[in-house]
Amino acid sequence: MLTPRATAPSSSSSSSSPSIALPFSYSVTLRSPPSFSLRLPLVSRTPSTKTVKSSTLRTQASSSSSSPSPMIEKEIPEGEKPPTFLRDTDESASNSTNSVRARFEKMIREVQDAVCSAIETVDGGGKFKEDVWSRPGGGGGISRVLQDGAVWEKAGVNVSVVYGVMPPDAYRAAKPTENGDVKPGPVPFFAAGISSVLHPKNPFAPTLHFNYRYFETDAPKDAPGAPRQWWFGGGTDLTPAYIFEEDVKHFHLVQKAACDKFNSDFYPQFKKWCDDYFFVKHRGERRGLGGIFFDDLNAYDQEMLLSFVTECANSVIPAYIPIIERRKDMPFTDRHKAWQQLRRGRYVEFNLVYDRGTTFGLKTGGRIESILVSLPLTARWEYDHQPEEGSDEWKLLDACINPKEWI
Repeated sequence: MLTPRATAPSSSSSSSSPSIALPFSYSVTLRSPPSFSLRLPLVSRTPSTKTVKSSTLRTQASSSSSSPSPMIEKEIPEGEKPPTFLRDTDESASNSTNSVRARFEKMIREVQDAVCSAIETVDGGGKFKEDVWSRPGGGGGISRVLQDGAVWEKAGVNVSVVYGVMPPDAYRAAKPTENGDVKPGPVPFFAAGISSVLHPKNPFAPTLHFNYRYFETDAPKDAPGAPRQWWFGGGTDLTPAYIFEEDVKHFHLVQKAACDKFNSDFYPQFKKWCDDYFFVKHRGERRGLGGIFFDDLNAYDQEMLLSFVTECANSVIPAYIPIIERRKDMPFTDRHKAWQQLRRGRYVEFNLVYDRGTTFGLKTGGRIESILVSLPLTARWEYDHQPEEGSDEWKLLDACINPKEWI
């Protein structure tokens, strides 16, 4: 049996991205004396009831600790959506930086509404469950999930606006200073984003992931080693279980069209970045067939980049929904479904082992339902499974191991 040979991603693209990426389901604040406080929900179930208790695990840091540890603020459920999650100080501010915050929040909430509406229309009956939450220190989010629909096994579309304080080590990892001897203090940050994963039931219909975010450090300009900075990140990628070249080409053409409106170098650069980022190292293969991915993007005009990420987010529906319309009702066998479940297993492995946002959120006690919304309802692992050479399953695996230029 011939097994497709793996080609590992180059180190150049990974080194150009920051070594951490903060998700939008938590906020971080610092307290003194040095301590760590983590609130975990302990759930006990009986056949007729579900009781949720709150337990606090607190570990006192040693007196020699050079910096305090972060304490995660728990979210507060809200009964209705506020007009904005921005703090009052942001709403009343008139400078251009804060206006980007307001316009970005407006954009991601509009995209959430549009994508959820399109998903419900295609499903023909399923409806999203919505949770609204806030943080004591400011910000909040809207989580929407549709499960066990006619077309969708699970579809999650979340938005969040988060304020917090980034520990110095995290700031230096994300934004190394020119002078390595100058150590910044705790850096206030602002982050807003939309994140979505859509898992259809039909194995011939692909999974889609998209995420677009805006990040600022809020430190005063004269703070040692911590200048005020901003950047955008995100992307859209396709993860099918079976290859239909017309679908993959259509998807990549829409990504390229969105990129080309702003810079003809964006698509080839961000396509390669996507192939390299979504690499399941222990398997030697990519999670799917790529798309675009970028992070730490601030080398261009801020207004241009805001328009660019808006264009990318608005391209999700035309890139994806036509593919679902073509594939959602195709007949399939148990063999097709089993292969889809095996590929879903790879999806789970990447998200829990390598995805920076997921792993950081799990380690720091973020909102667990938002963090894990990307996982499918069902997945499968078989011991030493090898697809038959030349089969449709083998062709998908080969494309995940050896990324292709689809257009």
